[in-house]
Amino acid sequence: MTTTAAPPVTASSTLSPGELFARAYADDPAGAEVRFDYTITDAFQPTKERPRVTVRNLFRKRPVGMEPVRFWSEGRPDAGGAAAVHESGLRREAAFRFGTASAGVHPIRAWVRIPEELADDPEAVASFIDYRLLVRLATAENQALTIGEGGLLRHPEIGRLPYRHDWLSGLLAACDEIEQTGATPHAMIVNPRDYYTHLLGKGSLLTDLTRNGVQISRTRMVAPGEAVVGDFAMAARLLDAGRSAIRVGTPPPGTLSIDGPAVCAEIHEGLAVHLPTHFFHVVPA
Repeated sequence: MTTTAAPPVTASSTLSPGELFARAYADDPAGAEVRFDYTITDAFQPTKERPRVTVRNLFRKRPVGMEPVRFWSEGRPDAGGAAAVHESGLRREAAFRFGTASAGVHPIRAWVRIPEELADDPEAVASFIDYRLLVRLATAENQALTIGEGGLLRHPEIGRLPYRHDWLSGLLAACDEIEQTGATPHAMIVNPRDYYTHLLGKGSLLTDLTRNGVQISRTRMVAPGEAVVGDFAMAARLLDAGRSAIRVGTPPPGTLSIDGPAVCAEIHEGLAVHLPTHFFHVVPA
């Protein structure tokens, strides 16, 4: 196996992850591996010419190691706890419960198989890795941070907010609920179908949200008719281990349609949700 350590990404770096892997692959097609001391979905953006906000982009980052970390948190009180706090009706957050929680990073992986016709062309291999494998990895990252193990919607204290009328009314109701806790609805995750059906080209709402500083991440990892709205910038942190790899290996059964060696990209991330009170999962009633 040929293992290559990639140089740290800097303003002067000229080689992409795909180009670095292509060099290792040319030397050892059966066992090439490149290790990076940064997270490759952050360091290289195949869609930079046509910007699109990923779920990762919504959070502030906290560099961590591979071990779980402990952090402060706040949670909603029970009915009796809220009643015992003066002015909790005016300031809901006055009754929140103080505590701590722990979370760690998890491996996030994506796989592709390099077409045989490209195997002897390092430039083509580099392009395939950069524009197919890393795109697949960004999709896997969206899934992990939204509905995967340790993802936002796996947190037991994220509030569900059912709506009885239309999707937009549910979306705006969530924004209001967040501000009623003294926070700001900084961002939302929506399904592309809802974005193109209810937001784009439908009056001024999308412009109004943009003017209000609301970021929107479009991903299939939230079901149509649903959304996640929250103060992403303040209420959670992306736990980033700052380590990645691209390597030849054998994927688990069912990963690809044809068995055999393939190329895997791997990163390590998780979420520390400090304020689950500042997120709402908008769902149909």
